[in-house]
Amino acid sequence: MESALPLLPAGSDIRQAFIGQAAPNFFYFIVTYFTGIMSRNKYRCVAVTDEAIYVLDSTKWSGGAKPRALVGQMPRHTRLGPVSGRWAQVDLLGERHWVHKRFHHQIVAADREGGF
Repeated sequence: MESALPLLPAGSDIRQAFIGQAAPNFFYFIVTYFTGIMSRNKYRCVAVTDEAIYVLDSTKWSGGAKPRALVGQMPRHTRLGPVSGRWAQVDLLGERHWVHKRFHHQIVAADREGGF
């Protein structure tokens, strides 16, 4: 996720990264996902460093892979998981986000390195 580095503090080393979509509940997320109305969802890239967890706004057309602005940061000791199933719910900055299972190993690693 080198595309996130310019949005992070100088010298940041990204340990884990994943993308997710913000939606108020799973039903809303699934309906927008399968109907193609995903433009209503917010796409986020999350970069975990040794110092903090950074939540970045991403373009919808990249599926979250092209961050364009820092939305906020969370303390590094924040637990992200547990995660399970095809789409896991993760709370980021007070919003529900849905993260596909292909990124679950990144969340597990971040939690493990964070002491959980």
